[in-house]
Amino acid sequence: MSASVLPLRAGAGLGAMAVPDAGPGGSVRTPVLHAQALDIGHGARRVAQALDFTVQPGEVLCLLGANGSGKTTLLRTLLGLLAPLAGSVRMAGQDVAAWDRAAFARHVGYVPQAHAGVFPYTVLDVVLMGRAARLAGFATPAAADRQRAVECLQALGIAHLRSRSYTAISGGERQLALIARALAQEPRLLVMDEPTASLDFGNQIRVLEHVARLRAAGMAVLMTTHQPEHALRVADRIALLGGGRLQAIGAPRATATPAALAHLYGVSEQAIRAGLGAFSPDEDTAA
Repeated sequence: MSASVLPLRAGAGLGAMAVPDAGPGGSVRTPVLHAQALDIGHGARRVAQALDFTVQPGEVLCLLGANGSGKTTLLRTLLGLLAPLAGSVRMAGQDVAAWDRAAFARHVGYVPQAHAGVFPYTVLDVVLMGRAARLAGFATPAAADRQRAVECLQALGIAHLRSRSYTAISGGERQLALIARALAQEPRLLVMDEPTASLDFGNQIRVLEHVARLRAAGMAVLMTTHQPEHALRVADRIALLGGGRLQAIGAPRATATPAALAHLYGVSEQAIRAGLGAFSPDEDTAA
């Protein structure tokens, strides 16, 4: 089954809270996400500090960093699951801590790293859980919610799995189901923690292509990855997190240079160039 783009619906998520682009010399759009002077960590232990960045509507920002650099800790802080040790995180101009959690879930979709699951829900039921943020009180999903969940499965090319048990499908298929669940929320910001980590080569390409379609539809995407070539393929900007700080953030080919990636991961530039292959930026032209 071919995957299709899932359109954003009018009034979903951020809606009128976004400020449209102004003309020359005018104001810029309100960021979907703004981290300012942000320190992150656990208890008294700081993992990274003085982090400053934004994510704009219709932008893909990819975060690169070695194991233990704090990528997942950063995502959990941005989502309000961990409190900042200093600084602030604002979603659509409002502090994350001030958001009503139901409203926040309508604004932000989160795709964690795939997990095995415990209860044998069907894949469709797992995706339907993403509709909970858009249901009133103790309401149950209506036919329109089920249709939306099916559309999300179709968009990822896994509608044929809708009746299968979530615990019985492969790790890669579970990852795609989690992406479909987040899309069912109809968010304006999609936060993805290594979304292609469990996927085969074909599904990696499908996910990256769908991320590009979501951007074209106006959705903001913040994703971590251990594969710089994926970031170079799909990102509008790349951020390098290492040594307790953002080492660089900017245009992909000017930021994820072999020299910068060698420093980030502690390997040689030659190894980086070999690993990136055709995606390796030409540093003579990157600037």
